[in-house]
Amino acid sequence: MLDARLDLQRRRRLGMVEAIWGEHKTADQIIAILKRFEDAGELGLVTRVDPNKADMIASALPQVVVHSHARCLTMGALPTPEDGAAEVAVISGGSSDRTVVAEATLALQCHGIGVDAVMDVGVAGLHRLLDQLPRLQAARVLIVCAGMEGALPTVLTGLVPQPVIGVPVSVGYGISQGGRTALEGMLASCAPGLLVTNIDNGYGAAMAALRILRG
Repeated sequence: MLDARLDLQRRRRLGMVEAIWGEHKTADQIIAILKRFEDAGELGLVTRVDPNKADMIASALPQVVVHSHARCLTMGALPTPEDGAAEVAVISGGSSDRTVVAEATLALQCHGIGVDAVMDVGVAGLHRLLDQLPRLQAARVLIVCAGMEGALPTVLTGLVPQPVIGVPVSVGYGISQGGRTALEGMLASCAPGLLVTNIDNGYGAAMAALRILRG
């Protein structure tokens, strides 16, 4: 039985498509929800879908696109950025942050926002970040994904004037594992104006960036 109350007015009310959390839903529940989105003429976005569940859904709905790196599904054409420019840069401390980067990138693309993904510029090799600063100047908002101690967003917020949204990632040894250390480090940052989402919340960071861009 499907008891989901879909927010089909969210785009009109907030300028955002509704995202469906897929991790704790069955394939049949997600299929039913996506059919309702399709009937309403709305783009479907499902986050946190494991590969087996994604295959089941795609078999039932051939129009579904599986974004395996993001652990997401979409159904419906993604809008094209109006001017082709990347308004948001999504930055990762290391390649292990790739899934969170991909989730944030896809969520923005669902809203027609151009994204520049800048990978593997963590503070363990600070020169890698400094080399990318000219590239980052073109973006209006920066989303910074980092695990371990989560220092990268603090460093970047001290170097650039744009809004910076930190996303703690559940990557790291020992007490870093699970992302709690990165989260607390970002919340305790001395860099003024750093915004922080919950652990691994690439979608939430993307929606915060969207609000900033459209504010």
